[in-house]
Amino acid sequence: MPQLIFGLIYLLILTRFLWPIDLPLWVKIVVAVLALAALQFHRWSELSSGSVFSPEFPRPVVALFNWAFGAIVLLALLLLALDVGLLLAIPFNGGLVSVPDDVRYGLAALAALSAAIGVQQAMRIPPLKDVEIAIRGLPRQFDGYTILQLTDLHISRLFPAAWARAVVERSNALGVDLIAITGDLIDGTHDARRADIEPLRDLRATDGVHVISGNHEYIFGYSTWMAHFAALGLLSLENRHIVLDRNGGKLVIAGITDRATRRRGHHVRDLAAVLDGAPKDAPVILLDHQPSDARHAAKLGVAVQLSGHTHGGLIMGLDRLAAPANAGYVSGRYDVDGMTLYVNNGTALWPGFALRLGRPSELTRITLRQAPREATGLEGHEMEVSRID
Repeated sequence: MPQLIFGLIYLLILTRFLWPIDLPLWVKIVVAVLALAALQFHRWSELSSGSVFSPEFPRPVVALFNWAFGAIVLLALLLLALDVGLLLAIPFNGGLVSVPDDVRYGLAALAALSAAIGVQQAMRIPPLKDVEIAIRGLPRQFDGYTILQLTDLHISRLFPAAWARAVVERSNALGVDLIAITGDLIDGTHDARRADIEPLRDLRATDGVHVISGNHEYIFGYSTWMAHFAALGLLSLENRHIVLDRNGGKLVIAGITDRATRRRGHHVRDLAAVLDGAPKDAPVILLDHQPSDARHAAKLGVAVQLSGHTHGGLIMGLDRLAAPANAGYVSGRYDVDGMTLYVNNGTALWPGFALRLGRPSELTRITLRQAPREATGLEGHEMEVSRID
């Protein structure tokens, strides 16, 4: 299916961009070959590592491939929009209007510039985003409790050790009570990524650094990676819960394995079993990599679910394409039957399509607040703090 889509994109570029413009044939052939090579990025990635999810080229090469691939995809979308506009204008113009070459060049320049901005936005150290979530029944001892959510780090050639170290330094400087990492920490085998992920060993929070798996952990060796996370001092919350106690006030932090377990033959996802034995009057914060099962969590009395996986939909306007596969939850805060679901845009993203336009990465500091009795669980406010490198 992806190859069919890429084939259609290539056909659109050939017929609606290269063929109509006035250029020497040899130039058109060179551009066509380069475009074809860029659209085969994932095939080159598979040849480099055995997986489309782990391009093992030098970082500048991975960034260049993402720029070229993204520019071609954006140009195809712009050409498609242009053609739709031309078709809609036929009744008003008395026929199909020809498009000057300058318009096509302008669209190509816009696509190239947008892709460059998108790659830069994807690769940066994410800015801080502050979110407040009010919870009914939250003990006063936990009013103001802070959780830093990191998710979808996708540590790889594009997000190597230096990038991870900068994220760790910025995270530790926040001095939060607990750090929650909600899956997809890596892209690559243990041998390929062991050095790149090493900086996570230095993450610090008062109540520890807790981690669950994402679907990418299952691609690259679930058991091996979960054991390595533990060796780094990251505390696994896979299919279990912990109870935090502050002077008699209690808060439950629970975690569950990713939905990928359903087709990979690992642990069965059973949230009811995960929550069994938790104090009945204590609010539950659930870590679940994918947001799709949020309604089930709400039915079981979870107060807040923290998820990632969607990368925020990557591009504003096109983010709705990610909605059907994620039960409609793509980016930000949702009220799910009285439960607050927060879908994080991600600390990083998959290096196979590293583009962000209007859906920025984030270091997400969540502050818990007591809600009035009549509150819905969605009181409070959300703001992004201007701390951008």
